[in-house]
Amino acid sequence: MHLLKVGFNYKSAPLEIRERYMISEDHIDNAMLKLKEQKSILENVIVSTCNRTEIFAVVDQVHTGRFYIKQFLADWLQVDKEDVSPYLRITEGDATVEHLFRVATGLDSMVLGETQILGQVKHSFLTAQENNTTGTIFNELFKQAITFAKKAHKETAIGEHAVSVSYAAVELAKKVFGDLKKKHVVIHGAGEMGELAAKNIHGSGASHITVVNRTLEKAKSLAETFQGDAKPVEELHEQLQDADILISSTGADSVVLSKNTVQTIQKKRKGKPLFLFDIAVPRDLDPAIAELDNVFLYDIDDLQHIVDENLATRKAAADSIENMLEAEIVAFNEWVQTLGVVPVISALRKKALSIQAETMKSIERKMPDLTAREKKVLNKHTKSIVNQLLKQPVTQAKELAANENKEEALQQFIDIFGIEENVQDELQKQAEKNNTKKETNEEVSFPIANNASTQ
Repeated sequence: MHLLKVGFNYKSAPLEIRERYMISEDHIDNAMLKLKEQKSILENVIVSTCNRTEIFAVVDQVHTGRFYIKQFLADWLQVDKEDVSPYLRITEGDATVEHLFRVATGLDSMVLGETQILGQVKHSFLTAQENNTTGTIFNELFKQAITFAKKAHKETAIGEHAVSVSYAAVELAKKVFGDLKKKHVVIHGAGEMGELAAKNIHGSGASHITVVNRTLEKAKSLAETFQGDAKPVEELHEQLQDADILISSTGADSVVLSKNTVQTIQKKRKGKPLFLFDIAVPRDLDPAIAELDNVFLYDIDDLQHIVDENLATRKAAADSIENMLEAEIVAFNEWVQTLGVVPVISALRKKALSIQAETMKSIERKMPDLTAREKKVLNKHTKSIVNQLLKQPVTQAKELAANENKEEALQQFIDIFGIEENVQDELQKQAEKNNTKKETNEEVSFPIANNASTQ
């Protein structure tokens, strides 16, 4: 049994490739079901976002698993396998476990520490569970990764503070005004930066948003996404008479607002404070505007300084999480090692309890006058004797899981207690429950490989 991750992300594939080869959310469940049918694939979860499409799989053999996952991707995307292969990155064993933890915590994100990816990982896992493409291994691994990511975000500053210029502008506005719900925000420019700023400001609670753009149709298209207003660029000065905040990000070659213009606007505003965020390069707003009373101007350098400080904070938090990762990988591997022991322990317990049950029946036959309370007391205490006797053998069995000759040591354990038949029954039940594609005895005998990442 081996763990594999096969896929591409923003580090290995440009945006046009990620867009072309992305598996849409509407089809992700069907994709996982189709992959489940492939040879060698025992379990799978597919995580597909704008920045990554990665397949996590439990396979019976590394090479066949890699081959069939690549083949699945080519078939699903309807491309030649050689077209997608250059962008694929593959990890095995511990490297796959570590990668999943890094993805879930935001350590592997384009924006360090972003929290959206955790929700996407969780959604993919739950979808896989609903479609029965996960089993014992991934049910444990993904739950552990999600729990760890939540803990990392709670205990560190990895997800705090703005690390993009547009979001830094929004965060600064929140610090100044607190609640943005009743503030009028004007977004000047409907390009990529303007769109990001609009999304961030709307996500922070602002409901009165006006998009001003040279092309009115683009302004309307952006404004419609958050029930905002759209105005032509000719009405910018009029909108600023009532605005609290302006975020400007046009592609103009020269300033679009001069000091004199803003001074005139301020007279009509009767000195009401106006906050201006210029996130354009070259600048949209005349730097001399900052000299005006009750006008507060921040340009991209001011905001970048905030971003740099915040990024340093996130990097320090990321270092702390990196130090926590090794313990998580060790904990998961220790859990995996006990998998082969579980049927043995279960078989031993069932045999011991069956002996206890037969003993109780014998006592009741020989002492028919026992009251219900007396039977209950006897049953409780005989079970207590069994549990106390089993405590040391169960501990010993778990320790055998770490033995280099695990299979031989466990077989001796089975022979000593005479539970061969009981163990086979437990293995059969486990195989039926997990709907595995291989015989359970084979799964138990294969440890998860600890290979490093490969191309």
